[in-house]
Amino acid sequence: MRANFNQWVRKLIGKLGVPYNRRLGVRGSSHPLFYDADLSLPAADSNAFRSQSGLSIPDRRIAALMAFASGGVTRTVNTSPLAFCMPTLGLPTRFFIIYVYKYVDRNIVFVYIIVNKENDLANILKTEKKVTVVSMLAEGSSMASIARITGIHPDTIMRLAVRIGQACAKIQDEKMRGLTCKQIEVDEIWGFIGAKRKVAAQVGAYGDVWTFIALDAETKLIPSFIVGKRDSYHAKAFMQDLAGRLSRRVQLSSDALHAYPEAVESGFGSEVDYGQLVKTYGVTNLNKDAASRYSPTEVVKTERTVINGMPDVRRITTSHVEKQNHTLRMHCRRLTRLTNAFSKKFENFQAAVALNFAYYNFCKTHKALRMTPAQAAGIESSAWTVEELIKNCGE
Repeated sequence: MRANFNQWVRKLIGKLGVPYNRRLGVRGSSHPLFYDADLSLPAADSNAFRSQSGLSIPDRRIAALMAFASGGVTRTVNTSPLAFCMPTLGLPTRFFIIYVYKYVDRNIVFVYIIVNKENDLANILKTEKKVTVVSMLAEGSSMASIARITGIHPDTIMRLAVRIGQACAKIQDEKMRGLTCKQIEVDEIWGFIGAKRKVAAQVGAYGDVWTFIALDAETKLIPSFIVGKRDSYHAKAFMQDLAGRLSRRVQLSSDALHAYPEAVESGFGSEVDYGQLVKTYGVTNLNKDAASRYSPTEVVKTERTVINGMPDVRRITTSHVEKQNHTLRMHCRRLTRLTNAFSKKFENFQAAVALNFAYYNFCKTHKALRMTPAQAAGIESSAWTVEELIKNCGE
């Protein structure tokens, strides 16, 4: 039975052939598997093979071989008996590997592991491609449109975007320290992950998500942001993070969100001049659900209220940060209204926001300032190119 099963698995993975000058074996294995690296295999037309077209002929043959073996293992998993016995678990890859370890020659399992590693290496993009992808993401293009234009697989674009976004968050955390900002405005912008709040619980999605944003009115720098819920917990975390990045007393302005006064007290204590801008809208029965509003209603009255310290009442405003909200929606596709480009995972949303803020702070020239916000704040002496941003992210 074991011999027949071994033959069946090998048939699905690929055909055995004569040993080539490179072999797919595992150190310490007494029976390494060899595969025919003939370029007539279907892998010669695969994406993995095309992505390695710049390699030498032997390496290209190995790339073709890997793609063919990977497809064979996938077919093996899909057609394994466990896939029919346990359909609710999806493709039972882990159970299949355990089964193979027990009843099949373990070299087949080693091939599966090696193929995955080689495929990971095969998905490494050239710098020019990365620059194109990141530039389009930061300028508001969707992943589907980038995939159509560049020919890169959407999964590869997604993985690159998450890696770059997470690295951008670390870069900004390191750079935004000891800032000498004078006038900070804070606001929050609505989005959703997976589904909107009304149906999020039914489909198991995160639901509504809010991004708290701080903006320096003079340099247009975004020193701090945080993604989460619109509650006191995230408001406190946001204010504590913002306070830790400033080196001097600032004037702080916000809207009338009830969580802000306590959050400001938690983050700044008495070392802040804080005021709120309270707006009165023309529609008395205004629907407070952000998901159902696509344009602001008419503001008929504004009232500036001093909460703490001695702020300049004339400068209590949120106009600059609200304009930044508009800029973010135009440049981050996941926050664009009425599209299907919303995030499905929280970490993907965080990475997308971090990427856009890093691009805004370090790469994009502000029209009014004629330099990047990071230059205006004295953080950097020159604007970064997208290629420099990618290299600073470790790519």
